[in-house]
Amino acid sequence: MKTVGILGGIGPESTVDYYRGIIAAYRQQKPDGSYPSILINSISVSKLLGWMDAGQLSNVIDYLVDELQKLIRAGADFGIVAANTPHIVFDDVQRRSPIPLISIVEATCAEAKKQAIRRLGLLGTRFTMQASFYPDVFRREGITVVVPDEAEQAYIHEKYVGELLANRFLPETRDRLLKIIQRMKEQEQIQALILGGTELPLLLREKTACGMPLLDTTQIHVQAVVAALLA
Repeated sequence: MKTVGILGGIGPESTVDYYRGIIAAYRQQKPDGSYPSILINSISVSKLLGWMDAGQLSNVIDYLVDELQKLIRAGADFGIVAANTPHIVFDDVQRRSPIPLISIVEATCAEAKKQAIRRLGLLGTRFTMQASFYPDVFRREGITVVVPDEAEQAYIHEKYVGELLANRFLPETRDRLLKIIQRMKEQEQIQALILGGTELPLLLREKTACGMPLLDTTQIHVQAVVAALLA
């Protein structure tokens, strides 16, 4: 059996969601009572956010590569970073990794293509919304990614870091996010929305919002992991 190595803790609640999701999806496909082989290295989200705030992406890369080595030494056959924001340096980390890594962005793009969605909104941390790693991957498939306006991005980032990463999921924050999504549907003509932060599905748990599909990047990533485990 293959073993997946997870760089988690970014943040902890969504890592728990990954763990449970991988087990559930695996057992759906292998109802023989067996369980998947999973290694988790819970790393520091505060370090990552601090370096990103300071624009020190080389430190982010070095840190992820070093922590990935622990999973490799423990026997991981392939790995994932269980968060969207660190994918800003995914290509650099993959180049330095001795084992393959499954990208949450590539997996989400494949799902959007499968659903024939051509124009999507993207919510996440400020780093995710302002970076090019989502638009670049989706553009290769002829898919447009649209982000909220500046004031909305500031609000989402504040709530993400101040509430969601602290395991606080408030109804008023959910209501405001739904208003942002509705505005993007009306003014930006988006057809679906990427929950581009692995804590967002813990707040927006439905499969749709404002009459549009929500692409849960955690669950999409989980399905890609299980496919690799069973390959």
